[in-house]
Amino acid sequence: MSEEAGVIAAEWQSPNGAVGKRRGFRWSALLWQLVFPRGGHRVLPTVSGTILILLSFGIGTAAYNTANNILFITLSLLLACLILSGVVSWLNFRGVAWRVRLAPPLRAGQETAVAIDLRNEKKSLPTYGLWFDLMTRPVPPPPLAGAPPAEDRPVREILAAFEKSRTRCRLFLRGRLDPGGAARIDWVFKPGQRGRQRVELEGVGSLFPFGFLQKHIGSGSWREVIVWPASIEYRRWATGAARPQASGVRTARAGSGGDLRALRKYESGDSHRLIHWKASARMRQLLVRQFAAESQASVALWLQTRAETWTHPEQFELAVSLAATLAEDLFHAGKLVSVALNAEPARLVRRVRDLEAFLDELAVVQPVADGTVARVPSPAKGAPRGEGTPPTFGNGRNNLLTFAPEGTRGVAAYIDGQKTAAT
Repeated sequence: MSEEAGVIAAEWQSPNGAVGKRRGFRWSALLWQLVFPRGGHRVLPTVSGTILILLSFGIGTAAYNTANNILFITLSLLLACLILSGVVSWLNFRGVAWRVRLAPPLRAGQETAVAIDLRNEKKSLPTYGLWFDLMTRPVPPPPLAGAPPAEDRPVREILAAFEKSRTRCRLFLRGRLDPGGAARIDWVFKPGQRGRQRVELEGVGSLFPFGFLQKHIGSGSWREVIVWPASIEYRRWATGAARPQASGVRTARAGSGGDLRALRKYESGDSHRLIHWKASARMRQLLVRQFAAESQASVALWLQTRAETWTHPEQFELAVSLAATLAEDLFHAGKLVSVALNAEPARLVRRVRDLEAFLDELAVVQPVADGTVARVPSPAKGAPRGEGTPPTFGNGRNNLLTFAPEGTRGVAAYIDGQKTAAT
């Protein structure tokens, strides 16, 4: 299944489960499915349906006691309405498929769109009146090895906090979905915190056609995505600690310097002047020249998340957001060379992919106890060093950017010991 670049999509789902090969039609299977629905299918009476059922009991009792044919005909009409409502509701869902799509990256405090794609595979019957129940919730990080046990809290308080962290929404199909047609429903939500977020389609429901019965189908379709730290505003200080590189020194990052670094495939937006025509003719595809960037003040970012340093959770979240914001600003300014978390080896930042990998790690990083990295293990090479041992940052000529608490609420960033930014 081909998808647009950067879009995460779940598999197509239908009332019968995942969309796949269809089995041959059998009347016995149809009748069995009507009498015993599949798992996750629920049919419940609404308020008007409950009144209709009670009215049917009353008219049925009166008809048997009086032997009145008019009452028996009325009872037959009421029961036919209930049966017809269930059959038409089943036909309304039949042949409909849906899936959940969202486009990362997600960032805390910024709106993002979740889309429901629909298609009607029926040949003659349209579909009406569907709704989709969506829910998002944060995925709690795994407990740390050797960490002290959490404080005992009442169960009611824990459940209330868990429910408060959820975000629910019900999306409605406003118009009709024609046979063989497709539709899309969008939901815009704002993640409240960084970390792993689970976006789940809890179920699909409908009151079609008469509103007497509510049919609900459990979906079980979900996707887990990473929410980057929020971008924050910060104050800058002019500092004389930043030492520029020597004149003529080039970095390994791509740029517009004078030294040819490599050849790569042509991408939309590249200047035609950078096309290497001879190499393109040999390889039978467009190749462009990629030069090394010439930098005057390169920065190596190092974030330490020791629990004894970051004792306030709000201050720690602010430090992670400041590190993410500075990393992006320095990268776009062409000054970020490498990044490191705690005692892990430093990694060079050459492409947008490298920066995004670092933001993914910042999204799930937790305070560290005894030099252990409290996040999901990454495939970085090299064993972690001991606590307090700074990792190696490139050629040693880079300015080292570190972070420390400022008071009880603020966070400051330092370049070689001098303050350069603060929140």
